[in-house]
Amino acid sequence: MNEELLYEQTDGVVTLTINNPEARNPLSENVIDGLVRAADRINADNAVRCVILTGAGKAFSAGGNVKHMRDKVGIFGETPSQMRESYRNGIQKIPKAIYNLEVPTIAAVNGAAIGAGFDLVCMCDMRIASEHAKFAESFVKLGIVPGDGGAWFLPRAIGRCRAAEMTFTGDVIDAGTALEWGLVSRVVSGENLMSEAKALAARVSVNPPHSLRLAKKLMREGEQASLNSLLELSASFQALAHHTHDHSEAVNAFFERRAGSFRGD
Repeated sequence: MNEELLYEQTDGVVTLTINNPEARNPLSENVIDGLVRAADRINADNAVRCVILTGAGKAFSAGGNVKHMRDKVGIFGETPSQMRESYRNGIQKIPKAIYNLEVPTIAAVNGAAIGAGFDLVCMCDMRIASEHAKFAESFVKLGIVPGDGGAWFLPRAIGRCRAAEMTFTGDVIDAGTALEWGLVSRVVSGENLMSEAKALAARVSVNPPHSLRLAKKLMREGEQASLNSLLELSASFQALAHHTHDHSEAVNAFFERRAGSFRGD
């Protein structure tokens, strides 16, 4: 995509790497634009079945640029009305892009995920952490609030009580605590992080692509729909799925005790 966001695709799995390790991978304008364009590209490509999001170097993402805040650079030097629009047309593009990705996403958290970087982790469907990972909803420490949707994503990731603790204290938690709290599904050694993430992505991507996308849509709708509404949508999606080639192939593969060969139709 660009030098600050690397896009790599292998066997239906896209790996997106935030690539500014010297600055601890801040969510710059280039990264924001790159994530938006990557999401559009992935949604339009039926060959993509899973996405891994990670950071280069020792950090996942430090979030916003605190030096720019201090020096009133760019958005941080704007008037309140200008800044409001800049948030809406800037970093808030990320939660919309990641939330609306049609394929499952995995955050491979290699190091510190702080502020908006931590919220980006919470936007992903699945999360694996290196033993070196650290997490903080740190906005209050800088006298600001989550401006990127973190107040929506974090309670859904770890529950309201623990989300409140992280939000109101700004405290850092380590990988072990993240595992205990259900923020991540596993903690692995740093050298094994990407191999574990790729192995999980491979287990996801062997499944029929239409089923993956429809199932993710149902889960997203289930976060805010009534049970009756979700059941109606589930019935419609199920009817569509039953009439795909991949469903027939999956059933035949089941009885023939072989791996299915799915083509996305």
